[in-house]
Amino acid sequence: MNIYIDFDDCLCETAKSFSDLVKEMFGKDVPYDQVQFFDLQKTFDLTDDQYQDMMAQGHRPEVLLGLEETEDAAKIVNSWLDMGHQINIITGRPYAAYEPSRQWLDNHGLERVKLYCLNKYNRDSFYGNSVGGLELEDFYKMKFDFAIEDSPAAFKYLTHLPELRVMVVDRPWNRKAQFPNENFKRAFDWQEIDAEFRQCLDKNN
Repeated sequence: MNIYIDFDDCLCETAKSFSDLVKEMFGKDVPYDQVQFFDLQKTFDLTDDQYQDMMAQGHRPEVLLGLEETEDAAKIVNSWLDMGHQINIITGRPYAAYEPSRQWLDNHGLERVKLYCLNKYNRDSFYGNSVGGLELEDFYKMKFDFAIEDSPAAFKYLTHLPELRVMVVDRPWNRKAQFPNENFKRAFDWQEIDAEFRQCLDKNN
């Protein structure tokens, strides 16, 4: 199977890091469980300049490399790789963040996964030297059998494949989201994701 996995808040705990960062930078105390919107500018009530500063700070290599791994993520992804499946990490991070993102994966035992930076959220404009990521035209030529995503803003990129099973990692900002179709299913941890993946395998065999 060819598998799509989002990076932030699927493999690692990015929102928790931003919650701490906003408190440190601006004195705004918004705990992780109160991050109601995927739009962090709205969640943290930031001005345009504050949002840009936050995003620039949050994508510094030392910050990205320090992100906490989501429990069981690397272990389960590696079990799929051992079974012969192909893993594609499709992140909305700017291409300027590719190298530390690649290093984080390698540091967490995920050297075998492929990493692509796709401008899902029009964030590349915040950063210099972000040319070089995966273009949407090329992304839509890729075929996936199973996907893992947390962002309601990214659901639209996964509806063109009618047979694609999409596991939505449960996060505060997606709990009120309406899923595009019955192929989208909520998962509360990586154990649930793995169980669904193996059910999909059984159906395909």
